[in-house]
Amino acid sequence: MRVWKYLLSVMYIFFLQIGCTQTPTKRPSVQNPAFDQKLEQLLRFSIPLIGVEELKNIQREVHIFDTREWPEYEVSHIEGAEYLGYDHFDEKRLADIPKDARIVLYCSVGYRSEKTGEKLRKLGFSNVYNLYGSIFEWVNQGNEIVDASGKKTNRLHTYNKTWSQWVASEKATKIW
Repeated sequence: MRVWKYLLSVMYIFFLQIGCTQTPTKRPSVQNPAFDQKLEQLLRFSIPLIGVEELKNIQREVHIFDTREWPEYEVSHIEGAEYLGYDHFDEKRLADIPKDARIVLYCSVGYRSEKTGEKLRKLGFSNVYNLYGSIFEWVNQGNEIVDASGKKTNRLHTYNKTWSQWVASEKATKIW
């Protein structure tokens, strides 16, 4: 009987993980279909998504965190976003944020922000979203970004040359 219970619990966990990693049939739009396909391959979809347009409409009502590293954030970030980091993630930066507050995370394309969202869920945050296409899509859709001093800039840290291909905006100056 113990073996059956063990097998059932293993099967339950396996199917639960599959259910959490399926690509949502309806997700926010991105400008480039090839970028959308790349995101579909890259993400597990373990954190609910929010689109660029939706975030623009509620930007002042949510906590926005940039999960890239400090040099990326310094070059530019979404206005109002606070630095949270990925490799240098420190949960103390969230000390003043209520566990039920609406939080939107982003990085370059969404991978690091999804992983950080999983960490936040484990820490008890219940209302966490991943910006679909992240800062690349934010810029691709013509939205402004600011530098470390809060001034508008066209400079965007694209992590490296390979990832910079997903920034289609000709207004963006790609830095890596």
